Amino acid sequence: MLITVTIPTYRRLPDLKRCLEALQKQTRPANQVLVIIRDTDTETWQFFETFDPNVLPLRTVKVKVPGVVAAMNAGLDVAQGDIIAFTDDDAAPHTDWLARIEHHFLSDPRIGGVGGRDMIYYHGELWTTETKQIVGRLQWFGRLIGNHHLGIGTARDVDVFKGVNMSFRQSAIKALRFEKRMRGTGAQVDFEIPFCLALKRNGWKLIYDPNVVVNHYPAPRFDEDQRHQFNPIALTNAVHNETLALLEHLPRLQRIIFIVWAILVGTRKYPGFVQWLRFLPSQGSLAGQQWLASIQGRWQGWSTWKESRMSKNV
Repeated sequence: MLITVTIPTYRRLPDLKRCLEALQKQTRPANQVLVIIRDTDTETWQFFETFDPNVLPLRTVKVKVPGVVAAMNAGLDVAQGDIIAFTDDDAAPHTDWLARIEHHFLSDPRIGGVGGRDMIYYHGELWTTETKQIVGRLQWFGRLIGNHHLGIGTARDVDVFKGVNMSFRQSAIKALRFEKRMRGTGAQVDFEIPFCLALKRNGWKLIYDPNVVVNHYPAPRFDEDQRHQFNPIALTNAVHNETLALLEHLPRLQRIIFIVWAILVGTRKYPGFVQWLRFLPSQGSLAGQQWLASIQGRWQGWSTWKESRMSKNV
């Protein structure tokens, strides 16, 4: 099978160099490497002016629209592989990354996607040694369980992947594109959800294998989302994206259950009323700010979903 690796990047040249070096060391080499670069990213463009074309089968793709969704879709438009693998510029795939991915796709023609673990490092140290068996699952009432960086055990079916380590069969996704209604000016958190759930709806299997590994070195973002720092706009955008994705996917009754649960309970990451009460004693006003941003995101996600449905019926 031919394999295309797609890497969106923006102003993180040292990280990108590490990623490209890791791809050069693959035991199963990529047939095509796409680096998606913003038109305003001068430093990265200058780097590729002198990049040795013999070390990787590399092609650069220019994108003018900000955000990871536009970059990912630009990659899909020109990818030639039977398998399209995605990773981030701040990741370094293990040497057997592509070999393990290809093995899964060859083993079962019903597999539409393969994802794996991202080992998160900060300042050269593994972030956590915690492990989880449940990874990438959507519960019946709408709660999403990630844990992609903590997964252990054997390969198994999941509902969603994490963008830093996922791959898809070209024939399974030829009619799909990443959701353009995702909000955010850079990371566009949870953009993977609607893409993966659409693939599942079409009858394809998504396999998570903890032995398909990339080292992940979370680098600074150049947008409102600064990872572990609270920003009301970033949280509202993330909740909007999750809400829209799940409303598009869930059946009618489960949509109602999801909205009630999300508003009344929610999660630590995207709090509802109960979570606000839970963290009020320890976090004070911050808990209230997070709750308000989350509720605003739920409302905006519902509004985007409703407006889209109405426009389809016109």
